[in-house]
Amino acid sequence: MLEQNDMIGFSSLADFLGGKTEDPKRYEVEVGAVEESVCLHIPYTVVKARWEDPSVRDFVLQQATIRLRDIYGSFAEQVQLASKWGESEPFIRRIQDIMNEPVVVADMDDDVQDIAGKMVEHSTSSVVVLNDSDQLIGIVTEKDLVQRVVARGLGAGTVAREIMTPHPFIIARDAYYYEAMSSFLMNGIKHLPVMDRGRVIGMVTLSDLLRKKNRGTMELLQTVEESTIENLHELTSAFYDVLGNLIQDGIPTVHTLDVMTKLYDRFVRHAIELAVDEVGEPPVAFAWYMMGSGGRKEQFMLTDQDHFLVYEDGGDQVVVDEYFEKLGGKIVRCLEAAGYKRCKGLMMASEPQWRGTLTVWKERLRSWGVRATNENILLAHNFLAFRYVYGDEALHDQFVTGVKEQLERSRIFLYRMAELEKEKPVPTFDHPIRALFRMKRESVDLKKQALFPFHHCLQLLCARKGLVGGGSPLEQMEWLVKKKVLSEETADELRFAYEVVLRIRVECGWEAYRTGKENDSLIDFNHLRTKDKEELLLALKTIRALQNQVVGMY
Repeated sequence: MLEQNDMIGFSSLADFLGGKTEDPKRYEVEVGAVEESVCLHIPYTVVKARWEDPSVRDFVLQQATIRLRDIYGSFAEQVQLASKWGESEPFIRRIQDIMNEPVVVADMDDDVQDIAGKMVEHSTSSVVVLNDSDQLIGIVTEKDLVQRVVARGLGAGTVAREIMTPHPFIIARDAYYYEAMSSFLMNGIKHLPVMDRGRVIGMVTLSDLLRKKNRGTMELLQTVEESTIENLHELTSAFYDVLGNLIQDGIPTVHTLDVMTKLYDRFVRHAIELAVDEVGEPPVAFAWYMMGSGGRKEQFMLTDQDHFLVYEDGGDQVVVDEYFEKLGGKIVRCLEAAGYKRCKGLMMASEPQWRGTLTVWKERLRSWGVRATNENILLAHNFLAFRYVYGDEALHDQFVTGVKEQLERSRIFLYRMAELEKEKPVPTFDHPIRALFRMKRESVDLKKQALFPFHHCLQLLCARKGLVGGGSPLEQMEWLVKKKVLSEETADELRFAYEVVLRIRVECGWEAYRTGKENDSLIDFNHLRTKDKEELLLALKTIRALQNQVVGMY
């Protein structure tokens, strides 16, 4: 399936590179549009004439590598399906292949007795509620009828909008099985309306998915929910079982990280609740934040702990501070028991400098801004990757507002961050194709020389426009496109670069773990497949261009 801005017609890349196609017609295929489309035909003579332009050549090569990646990915799926259909099907199959259709619908003013009658008539456990414009506004399930109608003694005269669950979780028709399973498990629901272009076209239920194999995900969630402080050490192997299956099945890296992030987040929230049970109810509201790879939703294996605590002003300050000192320490020990190592730099809520009231955090951020030393800038980079995971949402909103205000007052700090970034340029290498044949023994640190500059540049762009705690890099790029800071074309190139670097890092990291070797982010080019070398070189060039653009703004 082709999306907007995709290219077709790579009949012979050899022609572009100076070779000769013996039988050009051998590569011809027919392409049909399923909807009205606008296509631009670029004659071969034009491409040939512009081939010496580096920007044109790199663009075509990038498109070609994307196409090759998709083709090989498709081949891999077919091989897996042919050899072990029963194992891989749940992760490859799309929601549109297993959803129930047509969906049973109701109007928001329909009587609940009529809704119950529809459920019986169509043998379904839910109906979706639409407004006059056929837009989804809610869902009514059997559970809703029991809890909100029968249990309350309601009857005739009660209508759908009074008992429905508004704004239900939804899923796209082309989403994968494992994405739906993740939504069910993480959100505690059993029904997902299936959407296509803003309209409900079907329904998928947890029961539908449980008829397929789920490779231990259900068992893992049960293990997490039932874990106690005494058996937290059993979770690591359970997490890695799921991770190993996702990697083995060739699930796209960004989706793998999304699934693992949700699993890890679920555990972190459980660990906090276990700690609260041990220490006692908090005297004031608090919020818990992840930083580092956990904050950026890039954590595929359990890494060092990176987190901090924010709590309300008020109460007996000595008592409040003592409580959160105990709570921070207890949470750190819980996470450590499950496999999270303590941070060597002590960036953890157990440390005084990584917890405090809103007032304390306001002063802490002000001091970073006043003293823009290299050390404070490095702390700020890690801090700005923060992501809210647990706690009081109103307090979280206040905290984010405070961070924005401080950044607005400390423009010099952003300037110093950009200045420091300029001192650490992303490495550049030879032209991708030529480099493949002339490559010396080169290596690159994917974290320090690729991911960190990429993250830092996005942080600077977001902070400049007032976004903090913006989630994953993909979410940040989407926001920057909406704000017209990045063009769609630039964002697409950056997404490709980011996914390439992530994929290589995850594959190498998992292989190191599987073979008992030390896991680091230093990658030797000689150990990469030819395709990975070419894609990585293009990715580094794209990130370098972003870095130049951002530091140039300051």
